[in-house]
Amino acid sequence: MTTDIRPVGWEDGKVKLIDQTAIPDQFNIVEYTDYHAVADAIRTMVVRGAPAIGVTAALGVALGARRIEASDPDEFMRRFEDIADEFRSTRPTAVNLFWAIDRMLGTARTSLDKPLPEVRRILEEEAVAILNEDIEINRALGRNGAEVLNDGWTVLTHCNAGALATAGYGTALGVIRAAVESGKRIRVLSDETRPRLQGMRLTAWELARIGVPVTIITDNMAGWAMSRGMVDCVVVGADRIASNGDTANKIGTYGVAVLAKAHGVPFYVAAPISTVDFSISDGSHIPIEERSECEVTHIGDLRIAPEGVCAWNPAFDVTPAEYVTAVITELGIIPPKQLEGYRAYGR
Repeated sequence: MTTDIRPVGWEDGKVKLIDQTAIPDQFNIVEYTDYHAVADAIRTMVVRGAPAIGVTAALGVALGARRIEASDPDEFMRRFEDIADEFRSTRPTAVNLFWAIDRMLGTARTSLDKPLPEVRRILEEEAVAILNEDIEINRALGRNGAEVLNDGWTVLTHCNAGALATAGYGTALGVIRAAVESGKRIRVLSDETRPRLQGMRLTAWELARIGVPVTIITDNMAGWAMSRGMVDCVVVGADRIASNGDTANKIGTYGVAVLAKAHGVPFYVAAPISTVDFSISDGSHIPIEERSECEVTHIGDLRIAPEGVCAWNPAFDVTPAEYVTAVITELGIIPPKQLEGYRAYGR
């Protein structure tokens, strides 16, 4: 079975996405010719994961640029900025989304001296470059992170930070993949990750495809597993990292980090340097997306909570830097206190 998962693609002027809401029951690739639909795919989590939605936003605005009919460069830029704003409004926490949009806006502005058909072509090339760069960054990140995993270790991960969360290969799972590819025997405990169950549906599915032994545990088992010596290391992804190392990731990550600290288990965050938001000093400035309570009260169309009872559904939490052993990036393994020294490489 192929192990090459590419959740985001561009082909013949179309954005192609793996519908992650259907996995593991179905594997569907959806093609988009309308940028509004691409924005909605981000919003509804057809595509998810910070790097993946950044790449998708870049491709989406390039798709939108194809449909702009403008008589002059200024009009083109105004309409292109409107398209960019629509993508900005899709999800607030993942900084990669905003980084990719800003890069596309910068490319458009520096190309406006050219004929508009040429500007559109340049924007498409830039979006595809962002996609290809993400895959190479993940592979470099994975090689760096593989060094911290010892042969025979069991790694706990939370949510999904694999190929499905990126343009390909993965961040947290990229570290695990690279370790396995180097010959190390690695086992994985995958938190189910309520309420959308990305750990159970997506991470376990990915690891099974590439032959990495994986065991699903419920979110409330992590501490007990650590107390029994079943966890050698924790590796998670990130949606935004403050300049001091405070890290936003899928809700439940903070609890895992506290448990890891209590049990002396190393806790690593794997993310490209573009996920570090050097414009904010700490995690209190990270916007936290709150999603529909139906994601908590229902599984699919089935209501599992009593009628009339409400639910709170923040999609992310923030892990303080003091709980993070290091941030694994394409530039190396960086202790949180040293992140500031990499500002020149950030967004």
